[in-house]
Amino acid sequence: MNDDVIHAFANYLTEIKKASSNTVASYQRDLRKYCAYLEQQGISDCVHITDAQIRAYITDLQKQGFSDSTVSRSVASLRAFYLYLSSSDQINVDLAAEIKGPKVEKKMPGILSVEEVERLLQQPSSGKPKHLRDKAMLELMYATGIRVSELISLKLGDVHLDSACITCRFEDRQRTIPFGTSAKKALEIYLEHGRPVFVQDSNMHLLFTNCRGAEMSRQGFWKLIKSYAAQAGIETEITPHTLRHTFAVHLLENGADVHAVAEMLGHSDISSTKIYVNINNQRIRQIYESAHPRK
Repeated sequence: MNDDVIHAFANYLTEIKKASSNTVASYQRDLRKYCAYLEQQGISDCVHITDAQIRAYITDLQKQGFSDSTVSRSVASLRAFYLYLSSSDQINVDLAAEIKGPKVEKKMPGILSVEEVERLLQQPSSGKPKHLRDKAMLELMYATGIRVSELISLKLGDVHLDSACITCRFEDRQRTIPFGTSAKKALEIYLEHGRPVFVQDSNMHLLFTNCRGAEMSRQGFWKLIKSYAAQAGIETEITPHTLRHTFAVHLLENGADVHAVAEMLGHSDISSTKIYVNINNQRIRQIYESAHPRK
């Protein structure tokens, strides 16, 4: 019963809500953990229960010592699940509508300086196909601010060298993002001398592949950017999205409009972009306090 309703919910997320595969997998993991808890309590049906039983599960997660972010994500999964059940008339009342998770303070992401970015981009410097690919990936990510999942999902047809832009798709949205001459040059060299070495299959349309000509993973990209950061002597904590965060802050530092940055990042809510405004303001304050004689 529980597996069937979770499977139906996953299909709804995929087919109706057009959620990403990562989002669907995350919801399923949270719901299976929740159902396992209910079964331990002698409850075999996750649909027809009370809000008190849902709250007891959240309290149990907190007692087990799970982080606020993990508990908050579990609450979000349950809220989405019971909203789906309510909207599809499987239950009369949305049981989780009033359930709140712990407030999670957004952690400011690590941002690279312009000089650190230059050092990072200089690391893949040989003419080897792998270095040509890595150079093109790093240049394009810093030039456009796209997500890692978007970067490794780009297809050849998404890159428009003549107009120096890419077409990027995320969930049910599409956007066009320009890139500069450095990224364009790196892409041209990679497409001519790097990609043909990896890709022998004419049916492979992904722009970037691993060295075997197959789809690259997020973990693969994370490992390569960490390796190059170490080579460049960068001490800032590196994550797969470090160049995305850095792209946003550097644009704002140079006067870009926050709404334009939000559009390039693919944010549907401007509040997601304003964290970068806060980072920029903090950096300006730090510069002022370190440089002004009458601070």
